[in-house]
Amino acid sequence: MDYKNITVAGSGVLGSQIAFQIAFKGFNVNVYDINDEVLDRAKERMTKLKQRYQEDLGATQEEVDAAYKRISFFSDLAEATADADLIIEAIPEVVQIKSNFYKELAKIAPEKTIFASNSSTLLPSQFAEATGRPQKFLNLHFANEIWKNNTAEIMKHPGTDDKVFEEVIAFAKAIGMVALPLQKEQPGYILNSLLVPLLDAAQMLLLKEVADPETIDKTWMVATGAPMGPFAILDVVGITTAYNITLAKAEATGDPDYKKLADLLKTEYIDKGKLGRGTGEGFYKYPNPPFMNPDFIKA
Repeated sequence: MDYKNITVAGSGVLGSQIAFQIAFKGFNVNVYDINDEVLDRAKERMTKLKQRYQEDLGATQEEVDAAYKRISFFSDLAEATADADLIIEAIPEVVQIKSNFYKELAKIAPEKTIFASNSSTLLPSQFAEATGRPQKFLNLHFANEIWKNNTAEIMKHPGTDDKVFEEVIAFAKAIGMVALPLQKEQPGYILNSLLVPLLDAAQMLLLKEVADPETIDKTWMVATGAPMGPFAILDVVGITTAYNITLAKAEATGDPDYKKLADLLKTEYIDKGKLGRGTGEGFYKYPNPPFMNPDFIKA
């Protein structure tokens, strides 16, 4: 594995985190997005990440400043990818947007460049042909708050070259991730294949008024030793995301319970500005939610 220059395409919440983590581990990173206004917001996000790295990892001011200096910002895709060894795509989860992006990228990226998608819901085989280099394409999926939740799920498709697969596994380790290879394509990878049914079950218990979010979370935390319950996790994911997923399931399955759950999330949370941890309130109020209190799980 001889990757030195990394391009991250897409500078949203996770794209910004991916770029900063890679730079923090000593790589040169080019960040691409569609215009300078979007890139300015990314710069603000990364400036805030400096503080999180100091608080959560004990990083020094010098280390986080050096990481930021290794990042360059581009609104021209050809410039951003001119010498890329690896391009990590973190653009919106819309099939047509991704397909168009890869078709454009295929024309301008160097022949040596490996393409990796951070998609959390779409499979690499859906875009392999559009990349023009299916053997050099796979998925590389990170979790939110990448510096703490340092999983990297590496998923190949049937046409991925095994050498590329092994190289990307090595790269994931080099940037401080716990590398988790998937030998076959799986919607939701490992993490979401386990997590989504848990979150679904918790929300259905709430919908059916079996128990409130605190009681459901307390049950999970006491019984399994987990540091957070499903509703605390949903606050991190964001209730808008949970609503969009639930609405899609309602439309796909016709299940009236999913429709009722989507309505509940919209009227009781989204319409009231309770969008999750990022806005200070979701199922819990922050910065001091009850589940963080040591007495929460005591008899």
